[in-house]
Amino acid sequence: MKNSFLASLAITMILFSSSVFSQTESDTTSLGLPGDNLDLYSVLDLFQKSKTIEDFEKSLNEEKTGINNLDLNLDNKVDFIKVTTKQKDKDFTFILQVDVTEKETQDVAVILVSKDKNDKVTMQIVGDADLYGKDYVIEPKPAVTLNPGYSGEKTETLEVTVPTTVVAVESAPIVQYVYSPVYVPYYPPYHYAYYPPYFAAFTVMAVGIYRHNNYYYHNGYHGGGYGNTVVIHNTNNYNNYNKTRNSSNTVNHNSANGNYSKNNGSNNRNNVSNTKNNSSNNRNNVSNTKNNPSNNRNNVSNNMKNSSNNNSRGTSTTMKKPTTNQSRGTSTTMKKPTTNQSRGTSRPSGGGGSMRSGGGRRR
Repeated sequence: MKNSFLASLAITMILFSSSVFSQTESDTTSLGLPGDNLDLYSVLDLFQKSKTIEDFEKSLNEEKTGINNLDLNLDNKVDFIKVTTKQKDKDFTFILQVDVTEKETQDVAVILVSKDKNDKVTMQIVGDADLYGKDYVIEPKPAVTLNPGYSGEKTETLEVTVPTTVVAVESAPIVQYVYSPVYVPYYPPYHYAYYPPYFAAFTVMAVGIYRHNNYYYHNGYHGGGYGNTVVIHNTNNYNNYNKTRNSSNTVNHNSANGNYSKNNGSNNRNNVSNTKNNSSNNRNNVSNTKNNPSNNRNNVSNNMKNSSNNNSRGTSTTMKKPTTNQSRGTSTTMKKPTTNQSRGTSRPSGGGGSMRSGGGRRR
């Protein structure tokens, strides 16, 4: 009997763990949107465990928590996220915002906390459509206790380790605080370029590394994108929020141009490196360009030398042959006429000879 129960318990744990990790793998799929740099599962987990809203805002923006990796103005530095509170009766709206420029504010997400007439508390976080797409809603999974009635034999202890501990929403520290008499609405005093002393803008990390570091927060929650079936519970509260929702033209422009899908952080650093390399290449090109005129001058000099050599050779050939031909021609022309003339002259001058020979014939 005991062995049968242990086998059933082991199978239950395997199936539970399998579903948890399957959910985690599908939830970590990149959206290709700026929201990839702010994991809302980890944000909601941090919110539940925070003691006050101020505490939540501080932890959200500290580098050591590794939750905020958002860079909406694309300066390669993590943006400060402020938390604004709105309340109507038992409905709370906590708005996460970023001052993108001095005049533009972008809502990142909104956390809805409501209590119905039976004092049942619901908690959800809704990603802004500009950053996460439509209907990106996440909520905690129901608390699960495995076999609370089983105690086993008194001489034996059965120890079970559950991968994720899910806290009931009603018992979450932040819920206890906001519904307590000591709660005071929080309004952040910060604005663009004016941040608390604890916040030092740190460099954005590559989105792949960031998402890997935060995937384990997904175990206790469900929803998100890609076939999400979680719907907003308190639609009146959400609709009232939408009336004053903030949207930044700068963010919309960057999204339309695909500037957020270039893996902020890693690519920016690579681009800087490439820019430096390009500058180096440009300097090398300039150097080569400087060398090219030298080469060009050398080429001109070589061409001139080659031209001079070719001309001198051609001139030598042209001049030598014609000169030789002319001298030969002159020699031939002059010698032959001269010879002819001398012969012709000898004939006339030898006329006396002819005469002598003629005279000889006379004799």
